[in-house]
Amino acid sequence: MSQTIYEKYGGFKTISRIVMSFYEMALDSDGIGVHFEDIDMPRLIDHQTKFVSSLVGGPASFSDERIEAVHRHLKISHDDFDEMAELFGEALAMHGMSEADIQIALSAIEGKRAIIVARDAA
Repeated sequence: MSQTIYEKYGGFKTISRIVMSFYEMALDSDGIGVHFEDIDMPRLIDHQTKFVSSLVGGPASFSDERIEAVHRHLKISHDDFDEMAELFGEALAMHGMSEADIQIALSAIEGKRAIIVARDAA
């Protein structure tokens, strides 16, 4: 039986560190930083850690309906999503994830693009 990416890299604790690194970069970004103004960051980091954990084989899970509902009002564009994915890939690499595992994780995130990007953000 093979390990999930979640298990391979140390579980929730490691995913939490990756998410924190991602948000440090995202908050500094001229492109997507604005999406995090006036946000309860500890709460967001907790939710994002659970979300990412679920994408890489961990125990937490979120329905697509819930993911879409929490992102609907944010007006996230495809460019925003692309930058987020790029920064997230950098955060994964910073924490020692292999290129192959980074691509698997980013593919799982890409699979959520249609429910995260605003429908009117062509």
